[in-house]
Amino acid sequence: MQGLIRFFYPSRASRSRIASAEKQLCARGTTLWTHIRCLVCRGKLDPQTLQDRDWQRTVIDMNGIEVKLSVKFTSREFSLKRMPSRKQTGVFGVKIAVVTKRERSKVPYIVRQCVEEIERRGMEEVGIYRVSGVATDIQALKAAFDVNNKDVSVMMSEMDVNAIAGTLKLYFRELPEPLFTDEFYPNFAEGIALSDPVAKESCMLNLLLSLPEANLLTFLFLLDHLKRVAEKETVNKMSLHNLATVFGPTLLRPSEKESKLPANPNQPITMTDSWSLEVMSQVQVLLYFLQLEAIPAPDSKRQSILFSTEV
Repeated sequence: MQGLIRFFYPSRASRSRIASAEKQLCARGTTLWTHIRCLVCRGKLDPQTLQDRDWQRTVIDMNGIEVKLSVKFTSREFSLKRMPSRKQTGVFGVKIAVVTKRERSKVPYIVRQCVEEIERRGMEEVGIYRVSGVATDIQALKAAFDVNNKDVSVMMSEMDVNAIAGTLKLYFRELPEPLFTDEFYPNFAEGIALSDPVAKESCMLNLLLSLPEANLLTFLFLLDHLKRVAEKETVNKMSLHNLATVFGPTLLRPSEKESKLPANPNQPITMTDSWSLEVMSQVQVLLYFLQLEAIPAPDSKRQSILFSTEV
C-alpha cells in the first residue's frame, strides 16, 4: 500500500509555526508511518476497503501537534505516472515546448529563476537537492509560478533554499513527458548499456542532440548548473553521482507505466527487479552526461543559453 498524506493545520497557526511543525513531522517520519501501519494492522485502514473509497481520515497526536491524515490506496504505477495538467495556462504539468513558446524564451522562466536563486545562496547548502524543502513553501511557489505571480522572486528570497530546489525538482517531475522524451528513452537505455566507449559516446551524443530544441536547451542549462553544484562537493556533499541519483528518474522516467527498457527474453525478471533496473539506468544516463567534460552541442544553441540575456 502506498499512502498519500495530506497535512492540515489550524488556520490560526503562524507561518513559522507551520514550518516548525512540518520540519518536526519530517524528522519523525518513521514514527508517523509506524502509527499508520498500526492503524492498518488494527483494521481501521484496510487496503482492500480503501481501494474503493476516496479517502480514509484519521487523527494522530504527535507531541501536542494534532495531525489530521487522509490516506488513500494508490498503486505505485499510478502514483508515479506523469499526469498532464488540465490547466494549460500554467507551467506545471504543461509541455515544455508550450511553456517556452508562450514565454518566448529558450528555457522556462521557472527553471531560470530557481537556478539563479540556488546559485545565489544555495551552492554551499549541505544536501542541496537531496534535502526536502517545506511542503507548504513548495506548494506556494508552485501556485505563484502557475499564475505568473510578479512577486515570485520576492517570495523565493524569503524562503529556505531547499524549498526552491524542491520546486525545481517538482516542475521536472510533473512534466507530462520527461525531458528526455518518451520517444528517445528506450534508445538512451540501450546506449548507456553499450560496452564500447567510442560507440557509447557517439550514440549518447547523437540521441541528446536529437531532442526537441526546448528540451535540449533546458537540459544543457540544467546540466551546467548541476556541474557547478558538484564543484562545491566538499562543502555541500553533493557529488555528480548524488545529483544523478536525485535527478535521473525525474528527467527520464517515462510517462507510461509500462517499462521502456529493452527486454531480454533469456533473463526473465520480476516487476521489482525491472523497476530497480530502470531507475539504475536512468541514473546512469544522467551521470554519463554529467561526467562528460564537454558536450559538442551546436554552437548557436549552446551560446544562446550560456551567453544570451534572452533565455
